[in-house]
Amino acid sequence: MTRIAVYPGSFDPITRGHEDLIHRSLAFVDKVVVAVAVNVAKQPLFALEERVALIRQCVHDPHVEVRSFDGLLVDFARSVGASVIVRGLRAVSDFEYEFQMALMNRNLAPTIETVFLVPAFDLTY
Repeated sequence: MTRIAVYPGSFDPITRGHEDLIHRSLAFVDKVVVAVAVNVAKQPLFALEERVALIRQCVHDPHVEVRSFDGLLVDFARSVGASVIVRGLRAVSDFEYEFQMALMNRNLAPTIETVFLVPAFDLTY
């Protein structure tokens, strides 16, 4: 059975830190779906299609798929067969928000785990 993770974000634009987390996620899953979110509350620097294209240009791995989505993350995760959601924590200040989101996602989809990854030291900002 293929283990699939979803790595969601706005990726506006993709950074070396994002790329690092994508590749490190492949250590514990067979496939990572980079899920580029539509967030109506944010005014993006790059259009959705540009963000998707930039990620595809940066990440050359047959085990990585790039897709856009809107709506609930857990619904998207289910639609691609994911059992894991990957989230990056840049600082302690990220934890509270991400923790609350993980609890809500677990309530909505108990079979989908959230995994937190910290950035590589040289990519911390």
